Amino acid sequence: MVYEMVPENKTLGSDALFDFLVKGATRPVSGWNFSYVAVTQRLVTEPLPWSYASNVLPRLQCVESLLDMGTGGGEFLSLLHPFPKHTYATEGYAPNVPIARQRLEPLGVKVIQSRDDNHLPFADDEFELVINRHECYKPSEVARVLTSHGQFITQQVGEQNNLELNQMLGAKTGSNNKFWNVVTAVEELKTAGFVILEQQEAFPVTRFYDIGAVVYYLNAVSWQIPGFSVESFAPALRRIHQQIQQQGYLEVPSHRFLIIAYKE
Repeated sequence: MVYEMVPENKTLGSDALFDFLVKGATRPVSGWNFSYVAVTQRLVTEPLPWSYASNVLPRLQCVESLLDMGTGGGEFLSLLHPFPKHTYATEGYAPNVPIARQRLEPLGVKVIQSRDDNHLPFADDEFELVINRHECYKPSEVARVLTSHGQFITQQVGEQNNLELNQMLGAKTGSNNKFWNVVTAVEELKTAGFVILEQQEAFPVTRFYDIGAVVYYLNAVSWQIPGFSVESFAPALRRIHQQIQQQGYLEVPSHRFLIIAYKE
């Protein structure tokens, strides 16, 4: 009689796996590059019903001046090259600025460190197109730097973004604006003299496939849970780790909205 040998299922125990994944997630984030967990599909977000880039690109070909607000490390903007001759990008997070300059300035983009959304360091009527992906802005200040009939395209993270994750960790939301959604944003832009061309809102599901992806996300997006540390939230993180082990993933709703407007 011949017996088949069943191969041993070699894997880390739950506690050892938690320690391994959390340790790997403490690596520094360069710019807003989430490839460590996104490209490997350890963190996956459901596609939006619109494409921010596909809305920007056609307009980019028809203008001679562009401002990208909150460019991060320039990862996204660099993919839209070539640019108008008069193109600027702002970034408020100091560690991102040299990364953005290294990536964007060879492409003809001038990167300006700007921490004050209420006072953009540009002249009146300077840009035909202002784009903004997940960055704070003051509608009247955007209107000031736009030319007459210049367009503003923004994709924003709404107030309900990943709130279930905060609740599971027993943490308060990091948002200071409890009513940041497409309705509020549209009304603010109208008050500042904008005409709304398009508005959309969505709540795509985000899946975290291991606790390391959760920790990496919370370290990178520091405003989700201000002051986050593994030590402070270790018991709750271990509970989430156990849930992922049992279910295969942690699923939470995100919150995004898109607005395209022009200055009258």
